Amino acid sequence: MSFYIGRLAICGDAILAPMDGYSDWPFRSLCRELGSAMSYTEFINALDILQGHPHLPRKLTFLPEERPLVYQLFDNDPARLLEAALRLQKYRPDAIDINLGCSARQVSGRGAGAGLLRTPHVIAEIFRQLTHALSIPVTAKIRLGWDEASRNYLDLARLLADHGAAAIAVHARTKIQGYSGAADWDAIAAIVQAVPIPVIGNGDVRCPADIERMKSHTGCAAVMIGRAAIGNPWIFARQERQSIPPAIVRQTMGVHLERMLACYGEPRGLLLFRKHAERYLRPYALPNETRRRLLTTPWVDEFCSLLDSILTPLAHRPHPAV
Repeated sequence: MSFYIGRLAICGDAILAPMDGYSDWPFRSLCRELGSAMSYTEFINALDILQGHPHLPRKLTFLPEERPLVYQLFDNDPARLLEAALRLQKYRPDAIDINLGCSARQVSGRGAGAGLLRTPHVIAEIFRQLTHALSIPVTAKIRLGWDEASRNYLDLARLLADHGAAAIAVHARTKIQGYSGAADWDAIAAIVQAVPIPVIGNGDVRCPADIERMKSHTGCAAVMIGRAAIGNPWIFARQERQSIPPAIVRQTMGVHLERMLACYGEPRGLLLFRKHAERYLRPYALPNETRRRLLTTPWVDEFCSLLDSILTPLAHRPHPAV
C-alpha cells in the first residue's frame, strides 16, 4: 500500500517510530530492510544544530537505502526551528518532522515537544514559517493533548493541515499518560476524518495483526511502531516474533551489532547494543547468570561467543522457549 506525503511517495504502511536512544542509523537501516516504509531520526534539538554538539554528526548520518529519510526536530521557538530546518535541508532529507509529542520533562517542561500542545498559536507560527521556507514536506508528530481535560487533538490537526503540514503522526495518548493506559484509536479515526492529509497512527501496536486492526479501525494511511519493534524488527516483515528461528535471531543480532560498532566504535557500540540484546533475548528463558555475563562483558569477542552459546543450542529445538 502506498500514500503520499506531499509529493513524496511512501511505499508501505508500517513505519519505525522516532525513539530517542534507539532510532539511530544501525537500527533504522535494519528495520528499513525488513519492511519499515520510511526512516525517522531520533529527535534533534534545534539548539544543537545552531550551536554545535559533538554527537550531532552521528545523529545526522543516514544511509541512502534508508530513504525516505525524515529529520525530526524539537524546540519551542519558531525562529530557531526555521534556521535549524534550513540548515538540515542542506543534508537532503526527504522531509522535516516537528516533534509535538515528547512527554519527557526536560523537553515538554521547556515548552517543546508535547509542551507545544498547550500553545497552538506557536505551532501555527512554526508551520507557517517552515512550510513557506522549505522545499521539502514538513510533518508533525503529536499526542492527543496535554491531559484529559485538554484533549485538543482535532483543533491541532486542523490547524496543522491549514498551515501546510503534509502529514500528521498521532500517538493516541495524552502527555500526562506518557506510555500508560490504552491508546485511543477512536481519536485517530476522528483525526483521519477531520483533515485532508495522511494520518499515521501510533500506540498499542504490538504484533503484525495489530497493524491491520489499527488501519481497519481508524482508516489511517500507515501505522507507526515504537517499543514493540525493539528486539523485534521482524514486525515490519509481518512476522510473529515467536516464529523467528534462533539462527535468524543470531544473524540479525550480528548485523545489528556490526552496525553499532561501525557507528559508535568500541567499546561504546557494544555498551549501547546491550539494551537491544536484552530485548532480542527476552523471549528465551535464560539463567540469570548467563544473561548477566552477556550483558556486562566489555569485550565484543566474548559477547559474540556467549551469544553463540545461548542461541546455537536453541536452534536444534523444535520450538524456542517463549
